[in-house]
Amino acid sequence: MAPGAVQGHWLGVRVLAWDQASDTSILDTLAPADVWIEAFGCDIPPAFLAAGLHAAQLAMRAPPIWINLEYLTAERFAERAHGLPSPVMHGIAKGQTKYFYYPGFTPHSGGLLREPDLAVRQARFDRADWLARQGIPWQGEQLVSLFCYEPAALPALLAQWQQGSRPTRLLVTPGRATAAVRAALGDPVTISPEDGPLRITELGGVPQVDFDHLLWACDMNLVRGEDSVIRALWAGKPLLWQIYPQHDDAHHAKLQAFLDTLAAPPSLRQAHQCWNGIGSAALPCLADALPAWQTWAAAARDDQRRQGDLTTRLLEFVATRQHEARDRSEKR
Repeated sequence: MAPGAVQGHWLGVRVLAWDQASDTSILDTLAPADVWIEAFGCDIPPAFLAAGLHAAQLAMRAPPIWINLEYLTAERFAERAHGLPSPVMHGIAKGQTKYFYYPGFTPHSGGLLREPDLAVRQARFDRADWLARQGIPWQGEQLVSLFCYEPAALPALLAQWQQGSRPTRLLVTPGRATAAVRAALGDPVTISPEDGPLRITELGGVPQVDFDHLLWACDMNLVRGEDSVIRALWAGKPLLWQIYPQHDDAHHAKLQAFLDTLAAPPSLRQAHQCWNGIGSAALPCLADALPAWQTWAAAARDDQRRQGDLTTRLLEFVATRQHEARDRSEKR
C-alpha cells in the first residue's frame, strides 16, 4: 500500500515487523513515545508496554497517550463511545488509560482518512492518459470498477450490461473479483467480446495510488471493505459497497447505518440490499438509477470534505489529552 515504507524510503517513518514488538534488543533502541495506537483489536504486547513505560519514566515524561482505534461504522453507538476513557485494570500497564477512537461520518466521530492534497490531485487527474498508460482500450464507453467478494447479484448485474444499449467496460480487480466474474460468465473474453455491449478487462495488482486512479477513472465503482468504500466516497462517483459479511448478520445494521447517515436515495438503498444479499429486493435498473446516484455521490463527498479528516482530529484529540495530563501533573 505504501511501497518503500518498510525499506525506510518515507521520510520520518520507520516500519517494524509485528514480531519485533517483543524483541528487547529492538525496544531498547526506541525513543519514548508520545502516542500509542492500537488498531482493529490488536493488543500491544506486554514487553512493548513495559519498555515504553520504563522509557517514559527514565526520561521523566508522561506515559504515551494510548488510543484504541476502532473499526469504521456509522452506527449511533460509535458517537456515544468516541473519545471515552477506558482504565487499564490489570497487567503491566495497570493504572494507565486507553481512549476509544471511532472513525466516522459525522462531526461527533473521529472522521475519515483523507490526505491534505487529495482534492488537488484528483482535480489534476487525466482520465484518458491514465487509462492509456494502463493499456486499457477505452473508446468512450461507460467504465465500472469491480472489487468484490462473491455477490449473489453479480450475474444479474452482468446481464443488465449485456442486454443494455450503452456499451460498458468492466474493469475487474485480481483475486476474488476476477474469479467471481469468471464463475458467472465462464469465459469473459468469449461471452463479452470487445464489440459487445459488455466488455471486460481483467486488471493486475496496483499500488494504493493507482487504486485511487482506477476509482477516479470510472463512472461507477463496486467496492468491498472499509478502506475501499472511503476511497470510493472520495472519488465522488456512484458506488455499491459489498460490506464484509459477518456470521451473525451484524453487517446488516452497519450497512443500514451507512446508508442512513449519508442519506442514500431509495434506489441506491435497494441496490445495496440486493448486492449484499439482504432480503429479497431485486436489483434496480442501473441505467435509470445512475443520474440520481451521481448527484448523491457528489453531495456526499462534498459534505465529508467539509468535515475534519481522521488524522487532523486524532492529532487534536491527542493534544487535548496531553494538555489535560499536564494540568493534572501540575496540580499534584
